[in-house]
Amino acid sequence: MFVALSRFTIANDMSEDVQTAFRNRPHLVDGAPGFVGMEVMSPLGNPAEIWLVTRWHDEQSYRNWHRGHDYHESHKGIPKGLKLVAGSVVVQLFEVFAE
Repeated sequence: MFVALSRFTIANDMSEDVQTAFRNRPHLVDGAPGFVGMEVMSPLGNPAEIWLVTRWHDEQSYRNWHRGHDYHESHKGIPKGLKLVAGSVVVQLFEVFAE
């Protein structure tokens, strides 16, 4: 299994808007080949910090999704006016070797 973890911090007071956007997401990734699941979360006490974890059968499935049309379509629901803390965006890729 392969995991992609994205983390970012919201600079303006839009945490609730971002959470709503994720709750109402179009679910385009759900049908992507190799997609296993997704969780979106914030640390307790810090709703401005968003962690997005996607699980895939393999790295190539993730990369194919990331380059595809549906990936870009899925981001159209990002709230207008959203600003991120400069330098806060981190993407880490993991190989899961034990469960």
